Amino acid sequence: MLYAIIGRDRAGSLDARLAARPDHLARLTALQDEGRLILAGPCPAIDAVDPGPAGFTGSLIVAEFASLEAARAWADADPYVAAGVYEAVEVKPFRKVLPA
Repeated sequence: MLYAIIGRDRAGSLDARLAARPDHLARLTALQDEGRLILAGPCPAIDAVDPGPAGFTGSLIVAEFASLEAARAWADADPYVAAGVYEAVEVKPFRKVLPA
């Protein structure tokens, strides 16, 4: 089943985000290589592709996991969690409708 993982960034966490990004992307690449990643990306804090020092407000990941517990465990092990980037992470089932 698909799950949406929504991480909300802690205020002032841009430097920690940038430092942890390579490890974060490596985990996402592994999901992609396994054919389980639907989409992933950050939410800029301002209306710009590159928000610069304004940073990000969080991230969205939609991926396939065996269970809600497995999705939560994967999210809990994210380098952004370990680095203190996220102040909160929500994991919930997701049903893709479009595109088909």
